[in-house]
Amino acid sequence: MPVSAPHAPAPRLSLTVVAVRGAALGLAGAGLGWTLWHGVVEPRNALAFGVLITLGELVRQGALPDEREPAPLAAAGALAYALLGQSAGRPVEHGVLQTVAVVVAAVLLGAVPHVALGRAPALDHVARRVLTVGFAAVCFQPLVASGELGRRVGEGPYYALLLLLLLILTALCDAVIAALTLRARTRHPYGPLLRDELHALIGIGSAVCATGAVMALGVAVAGLWALPVFCVPLLLTQLSFRRYAAVRTTYRQTIASLARATEIAGYTRHGHARRVAELSRAVGRELGLSGTELTVLEHAALMHDIGQLSLVDPVPDGATALLPVTEQRRIALLGGAVVRRTGVPSAVAVVVERQADPYREQPLPARIVRTVNAYDDLATAGAGGGGGATGPLSALERLRLGTGHDYQPEVVESLARVLSRGGLTPGRAG
Repeated sequence: MPVSAPHAPAPRLSLTVVAVRGAALGLAGAGLGWTLWHGVVEPRNALAFGVLITLGELVRQGALPDEREPAPLAAAGALAYALLGQSAGRPVEHGVLQTVAVVVAAVLLGAVPHVALGRAPALDHVARRVLTVGFAAVCFQPLVASGELGRRVGEGPYYALLLLLLLILTALCDAVIAALTLRARTRHPYGPLLRDELHALIGIGSAVCATGAVMALGVAVAGLWALPVFCVPLLLTQLSFRRYAAVRTTYRQTIASLARATEIAGYTRHGHARRVAELSRAVGRELGLSGTELTVLEHAALMHDIGQLSLVDPVPDGATALLPVTEQRRIALLGGAVVRRTGVPSAVAVVVERQADPYREQPLPARIVRTVNAYDDLATAGAGGGGGATGPLSALERLRLGTGHDYQPEVVESLARVLSRGGLTPGRAG
């Protein structure tokens, strides 16, 4: 089995992605067809919520790293329309299929300016929106149409609790779909991906659900005038979240720039830190890391060679994996001392400091960084003698031979699996 695919063709869509998109397309087609055939019920409600969802899609910008919901206002408006039981005290009758039709039409209309500006349409984002709104509407609208909602629940606190329960179920449905599509695209373990999606619900996801419920309750009592009132808090939340995400992006870029100091100074090969960081993150995903653990791993991998700046004579090709163990540990300790002075969390410094220890004494992130760094060094830095690089296959074989003391076997095999799927390939030396 090959371990690298430098000229691999673009991957085809997996069956999971095709199934998700196909289900969303079928539901959207049914909703639009039914609505066009029977006409729009309660057009004022449909127009008001359609405008709100379109506005939410228009103010959406390119998704930032770790941003699960790039259009929270549109998501909240869609959920509110799906869970709308009354408007100004009068029962609504729009039903499931019209709910889907209004959401699909609004999302597509809001996407037109983004496509005109050259931004690729986020098909998975649209599919998730259609399926989750359809799920919420299927759970709620039949209760409204049959009258069971008024007879069994009434209009008191139990009604609000029912909306909250349905929102939680809808959020879980969205998280499951998002993790499935990511699993199909990346082949990372499903558990950590789902855990990341569920963790994201604590942030902007909870604001979206809460705003959706409040909108539905507000319109039920005060009518459509409640919509603009309840939009403002979520817009402010979106602005604050985007600023926070932008700060995190700038922070990561600062770490990446600091890591490149070794390349600029000629201590390491071009792109070495970036390759080690990206491949370490992929291996970490393979081993079940998620959230903050992955962030610490990535930052430590970016800065793992920073200790070489303290050396008088550069290491040939920057390949620390080829040095004696005592020298590796000295560079690792120097790097940890540098990292601690940068203001980076101490967990990152610990990984950098312990990357040269025997793997049985290391935390998992340090084991990953050590293994991936050695792979990149061995594959590109003349480890085969005579200055020639060993190549990916020989590098992996060298790592397997070192699993008795230097490299954890599970990490090496996880690295091999990532590479076999067309993961990162080592760049040219120099």
